[in-house]
Amino acid sequence: MDTSLLIEALKTIFMPTNFLLVLAGMTLGVFFGALPGISSSMGIVLMIPFTYYMGIIPSIVLLVALYAGSAYGGSITAILFNTPGTAESVATTFDGYPMAQQGKAGKALGLAMSGSAIGGIFSVLVMLLLAPLLSKIALKIQSAEYFALTLLGIACISSVGSKNLSKALVTGLLGIIIAMVGMDPMTGVSRLTFGQINFLNGIEYIPIMIGSFAMAEVFKQVINRKSEEKTMDMGDSVSMESIKLKDLLVYKVTIIKSAIIGTAVGILPGTGGSIASIVSYGEAARSSKDKARFGNGAEEGVLAPETANNAAGGGAMIPTLVLGIPGSPTTAIILAALVLQGLQPGPQLMTEQPLLLYCIFFSMLIASTVVFLSGRYAVKAFAAVLKLPYGIIAPMIVMFSIIGAYARSNDMFQIWVMLTFGVFGYFMKKYQFSAASLILGIVLGNMMEESFRRQLLISNGSYMSFLQRPIAVAIFIAVAFVLFFPIVAGMMEKKKATAAAQNL
Repeated sequence: MDTSLLIEALKTIFMPTNFLLVLAGMTLGVFFGALPGISSSMGIVLMIPFTYYMGIIPSIVLLVALYAGSAYGGSITAILFNTPGTAESVATTFDGYPMAQQGKAGKALGLAMSGSAIGGIFSVLVMLLLAPLLSKIALKIQSAEYFALTLLGIACISSVGSKNLSKALVTGLLGIIIAMVGMDPMTGVSRLTFGQINFLNGIEYIPIMIGSFAMAEVFKQVINRKSEEKTMDMGDSVSMESIKLKDLLVYKVTIIKSAIIGTAVGILPGTGGSIASIVSYGEAARSSKDKARFGNGAEEGVLAPETANNAAGGGAMIPTLVLGIPGSPTTAIILAALVLQGLQPGPQLMTEQPLLLYCIFFSMLIASTVVFLSGRYAVKAFAAVLKLPYGIIAPMIVMFSIIGAYARSNDMFQIWVMLTFGVFGYFMKKYQFSAASLILGIVLGNMMEESFRRQLLISNGSYMSFLQRPIAVAIFIAVAFVLFFPIVAGMMEKKKATAAAQNL
């Protein structure tokens, strides 16, 4: 590592113009991430035209800081309104929203912001130290490993996304079926379209996610309030208490594990933070001494997914910059922005533009550090939203939901999809089915199917090829452990309870 280049990169980033661009990008990222459906990828697309007349370093610094900030933004609405701004924030709703309902919105947001910052800082440090080595490892990951990884994500969400395992599995399977709607990715044959042209390109997960979480929650709140014939505003019970450093140290093991999981998953091209957040949440729940708290406002349940999905964001930059292979949909757009600036991402970028690489690293590091330091004040402002009467909050959620569903593809059909799944999501909540399992099934379904079929194609139809790759086998073992550990643990607890009763 060239010390002189590090110093030069720091000087470049701390130039007033570049530093202000980092702060502006981070702020815009939080804003875009918090709006349901208006994700970091769309935010970056909207900002690219403004970068045409900037220099290479200022434009890339702005986009990368926006990317870093958006990873936290999705948790804001996930915690306050049970409405994940992005798929990466789905797991945050499990415990973040229950904490908000208990009047601990400030603390939940503080945990999310702290976890996001730590995860981002950890992944940037890994980028600085180990990027070339990790990129070589990422190249060795093939279809069998990707299939195993998606299976692990489904296993985790099935285990922790609902209090009823069978219901979580049913909704997860339904999500996988929905992911299969449209043109077959390998043969081009239409399937499950029922003759509808609108289904040929598949069903977007964004309007389904918005409907299943945001609109379903609005329907639930409105119906509950009407049936109880009274208002249930949370204004008097909302706590502005934020998180303190000593509170984080209690969960240092969870934070470290989640940061490692997030960075490792993010490095794999095409995976993104949704798998990382779910796997991290599942591991936090599995290793907790008090598993019953998860789903009911466990603080680790907010820290783990937020640390992981932000670490995954940094991890995804490694193959993007070093190999020229996008690690996530958002980094694919950043890759395009680099090309528009006349750069060619890949191994030669490290030798031809080393200063740019260090500037990217430091801009992400500064953005994450600013999130951590300013979080105490921002959390209070966000939590104060819950002091508004629900009669004001509900129309705002509906408005942003409609905008988020439409803006993705400028298609009215997506609004109808969103409303349909809003009604469907309401009944899922009512009968305790897992909306999170549905969304993760859709998000992971395409990747699961394509990697499974591609591996069979590569191996001439040999199913044993999945078991001939050590990394894939290790992940399959983890899948079995995640699925059967709760069952075995439950049987052992019953056995202990029976033995204790007999001794009495």
